[in-house]
Amino acid sequence: MYLADSRTAPATTAGNRGPRSRRAAAVPGTVLALGAVSLITDVSSEMVTAVLPLYLVAGLGLSPLGFGLLDGLYNGVGALVRLVGGRLADRGEGGHKTVAAVGYGLSALCKPLLLVAHSLPLIGAVLAADRTGKGLRTAPRDAMISLACEPAGRGRAFGVHRAMDTAGALLGPLLAFLVLRAAAEGYDAVFVVSGCAAALGVLVLLLFVPGRRTDSADSRHRRHPADRVPLRELLRRPGVRRLTCCAMLLGLTTVSDSFLYLTLQRRLNLPESWFPLLPLGTAGTFLLLAVPLGAVADRFGRRRLFLCGHLALLGAYALLVAPLGGSSALACLVLALHGCFYASTDGVLAAATADAVPRAVRGSGLAVVQTGQATARFVCSIAFGAAWTVWGERTALGAAAAGLFVSAALSALLLRPSPTDVTPESAR
Repeated sequence: MYLADSRTAPATTAGNRGPRSRRAAAVPGTVLALGAVSLITDVSSEMVTAVLPLYLVAGLGLSPLGFGLLDGLYNGVGALVRLVGGRLADRGEGGHKTVAAVGYGLSALCKPLLLVAHSLPLIGAVLAADRTGKGLRTAPRDAMISLACEPAGRGRAFGVHRAMDTAGALLGPLLAFLVLRAAAEGYDAVFVVSGCAAALGVLVLLLFVPGRRTDSADSRHRRHPADRVPLRELLRRPGVRRLTCCAMLLGLTTVSDSFLYLTLQRRLNLPESWFPLLPLGTAGTFLLLAVPLGAVADRFGRRRLFLCGHLALLGAYALLVAPLGGSSALACLVLALHGCFYASTDGVLAAATADAVPRAVRGSGLAVVQTGQATARFVCSIAFGAAWTVWGERTALGAAAAGLFVSAALSALLLRPSPTDVTPESAR
């Protein structure tokens, strides 16, 4: 893999760019810098996520109902502010970096505040602020990635970024485990180290990510007033509308990771002390497959791979529902399929959305699709929790699998290529 720093590489035209140069432009320096920011920030976030349930329930004596409310708040708030972040980022040159920096900075400030928040309202406010920061930064960050690379290499670029991000997700729980074992005031030490890591991530963003758009094929053209599209007009674009509908359809049947891990733990009769290791299986597979599947998406179609990723998730559901005995092989296969699902959908959806959205409103377009998906997944979590309570985990997961099959079939019809879709070339 050849890497090119987008701040120093000379602009070239598509006509005189050879195969080696096209490969180099696939992963510019801006993407690597943003990947480093995400890696460091994910170490910080996952340190807190790994210990938060135990800290709240065992340390502060919070009831399961109280924790459920906080968990819903933690996962739902970010979806509500993504549109704001995307829209603000599209205003003016350098707006993407500014809004992303505010989002990363807000999350960094929240980590040490957990040291002094000891009641449900205060902890809820801190978690809501943290998720607000994540919601603000996600669309601008993905817009910077899409604008820094050639359209033909977006899948690879997003794959590299998501691989670096997932490396942080692997390191965070391990670091939290080591800090808890080494420090006398374990939880406080985790929050302090997490805050320092988050601050380092903001510093890397400010120092190493260019504030202005780079000279990729998307940004070598001057902005024109006609490129500014009102937010309501975005959903009238067939490509954006269909992607949003599919993301929501599939999101409504995408069971929360926590429920999937809990179902697997019960199938295997796994000791509770081993439960925190299950997400590492998903993250490890995601890390290994993110870059190669991003390249596959560039070559064979991003929308097609996005749908195939949900078929991998359907396979994981089927294995958990099937009357198979619990074994380590079952666990490995389920976690591998789960990681393949994320590697085939997370960055791939962002790359596919960038194909359908003009550069001047790239942040807004990404936010529209991501908000629809996140909101649908939040609804699914609530519905699946209720179904689990009434029917039991296996019946509830079987219903989710049937819904996912239907959603995938409908999405395959919606995502068929259309002459009215906006391509990267026409979006310039």
